[in-house]
Amino acid sequence: MAAIEIRDATEADVAACAAIYGAYVVETPATFEIDPPSVEEMGRRIAACQAGHSWLVAERDGVVTGFAYGTRWAERPAYRWACEVSVYLARDSVGGGVGSALYAALLDRLTERGFHVAFAKVAQPNDASNALHARFGFRRVGLLERVGHKLGAWHDVAILQRDLVPVGITPEEPR
Repeated sequence: MAAIEIRDATEADVAACAAIYGAYVVETPATFEIDPPSVEEMGRRIAACQAGHSWLVAERDGVVTGFAYGTRWAERPAYRWACEVSVYLARDSVGGGVGSALYAALLDRLTERGFHVAFAKVAQPNDASNALHARFGFRRVGLLERVGHKLGAWHDVAILQRDLVPVGITPEEPR
């Protein structure tokens, strides 16, 4: 099996990212969107993430097998050192190390850019995502109960947090 290449997303990756994400929208409660975003909308999202944080894709044998991104955690200026992270994999890539490779690269990138803490929101139940985040040192810091209704059921959302730099460091502006 060919190695996984992790790289910045390009315009050529937009349709593949939209297809991967669209399957989660339609088939799972992993995202609370109901309608898959268009390719054009996915392109806007990728560009927005790349402008301030990062959007990476995993590629194997010339095929995009997953993506991970960092984005703004919240709007207020004092939150600017915090980011939110997400990862989505093609169904046939789950469990093959793609998610770990993406998160390792993404978290390194966000740390290099000056972010101090990363958050993830994980709809529950989701054992695979919980395990991936735990492997990367995320810890549960909150649980939003019954906040999303999708596919005929209410779902909780776990708020997970990982420090990217040691606590107490005076922040420089994120790059």
